[in-house]
Amino acid sequence: MNALNQAIRDIAGMFDAMNIPYVIMGGIAVRAYGIPRPTYDVDFTAAIDRSRLPEVYGAVTTLGYFVPEPYQQGWVDNVGGMPLVKFRFFAGEQSVDVDIFIAESEYQQSLVARRRREEVDGLTVWLVSPEDLILLKLMAYRPRDIADIGDVLFAQGQLDVTYLRLWAGRLRLLDKLELALRGIEGY
Repeated sequence: MNALNQAIRDIAGMFDAMNIPYVIMGGIAVRAYGIPRPTYDVDFTAAIDRSRLPEVYGAVTTLGYFVPEPYQQGWVDNVGGMPLVKFRFFAGEQSVDVDIFIAESEYQQSLVARRRREEVDGLTVWLVSPEDLILLKLMAYRPRDIADIGDVLFAQGQLDVTYLRLWAGRLRLLDKLELALRGIEGY
């Protein structure tokens, strides 16, 4: 098993054992819903109260992961308005970054509620829905994210456009969504 798959298995298994609802998003979800591409990290959103973060750090440390000191001391990063903590797994010469977004916003709670049990690289895990993957990619909006959006729209066919437009409007992403939908047959 490669280091990336081991990290997916370890962290998903830890969340399941701790009864913490989670979803995997990012490049791993793109593999399931779009056109597979290389990725070197694992992005999760977890419905966890910040008071449980020390428990998570203890569990991942036991599994052999490195948690940077600022996070252990209570610091929480913020990316795109979403709280985030990070740690790293080392497997020989390889390392895998693990990002855990904390589901505190109404939108993040919605995406966790809409999660799907899927198989990725032989592992059965909870993934973000294709619609939520698109919305998250619209938030980041880097060139790779724009390509991922097109790949997911192409590979998935018809999606819940009502849901997409509702949250794109609330997240102030509607113009970007409409631009992505333009040119995709059926939208």
